[in-house]
Amino acid sequence: MSNGQALPILIAGGGIGGLAAAHALARKGFAVRVLEQAPEFREIGAGIQLGPNVFRALEKLDLKEAVLADAHRPPAMEMRCALSGERVTRIPLDEPRFREKFKQPYAVTHRHDLHSVFINACKDNNRIALETGQSVEDFEQDDTGVSVILQSGERIRGRALIGCDGMWSKVRDKVVGDGKPLVSGHIAYRAVLTREEVPEDLWRPDVILWAGPRTHLVHYPLRRGEIYNLVAVFHSNRYVEGWNAEADARELWAHFEGQRPEVLRMLERIETWRMWVLCDREPVKEWSKGRVTLLGDAAHPMLQYLAQGACMATEDAVSLADKASENPDDLPAAFRAYVQERYLRTARVQIMARVYGDFYHARGPAAELRNQMLGPRTPEEAYEGMSWLYSGM
Repeated sequence: MSNGQALPILIAGGGIGGLAAAHALARKGFAVRVLEQAPEFREIGAGIQLGPNVFRALEKLDLKEAVLADAHRPPAMEMRCALSGERVTRIPLDEPRFREKFKQPYAVTHRHDLHSVFINACKDNNRIALETGQSVEDFEQDDTGVSVILQSGERIRGRALIGCDGMWSKVRDKVVGDGKPLVSGHIAYRAVLTREEVPEDLWRPDVILWAGPRTHLVHYPLRRGEIYNLVAVFHSNRYVEGWNAEADARELWAHFEGQRPEVLRMLERIETWRMWVLCDREPVKEWSKGRVTLLGDAAHPMLQYLAQGACMATEDAVSLADKASENPDDLPAAFRAYVQERYLRTARVQIMARVYGDFYHARGPAAELRNQMLGPRTPEEAYEGMSWLYSGM
């Protein structure tokens, strides 16, 4: 083994994507060093939806059962009109027809719980070094490896670098160089209630989405039904970089005024909201350069309307590790093969997430047409419409 091959693969970012990549690569025999800028490994946020495709990836990583242990399995996904209260469509998720079609479950979980599964798996593998307080600012590469430059000025040498540093990725700046993310004009407020804080007549085991004019509210249980996740989205010109700013409830109420009592009563239960501005980027065909590649939001950030950000990052991790193990002596070639395998699938999710956002926030005739299109669908027709996504990986 050459000196370059003895070096670890460096990963910038210790979120879900970075830890999934570390775990996947270590299982293939690679040494990995994860560099996280925060003082501790933790995941900010609340609920996250997990489609059958991510469980296919988790199964390959031997983590499926660990994720399901703390997850909630909703019986159905339902869309309702936030003005009339009428049900637009209902898709059964926890019954034989769904399982026969996709061979995997649909679940919802807390981001922290999913992150914890990955962090525990990484801690149990002696091929993985986890480091905090290490902010990657730049990198240089040559024929034998990559030198990462930290904010402190320290240089760390590695065999390759994987940028898992999110929407505002500094690694992407140098690999793709396409500027700042695109602001969607949509803003999301999120909060979590305890089971006791949810009015009894409003508590539902399903994933419920209330679609309004340029707004939507989604809510569902987490942690085996012990807590309740709420996300309210509306159109706004505000822009705050990041996704954990304190939110102004007055702006929320101005956008949801006049909607169904069920929606307003649920919003009334929240004392403190956190917010983030929804951003994405145009899909790109190349996100590798030599010994440096990107993964997850750094490679293909997407709006949240298909609930696939963490799912796509986990799929990325499996694909990347597979390609690296197939060609361990030529990681630049392995990275090119990984991007080739992933770019069209992730581009489709990026594009379709925008389409679903338009569907959710339709108003006037567009909302009526949406309801006419979705309302008559059978469960089997709904499953077929999502087969391109949920049958993947």
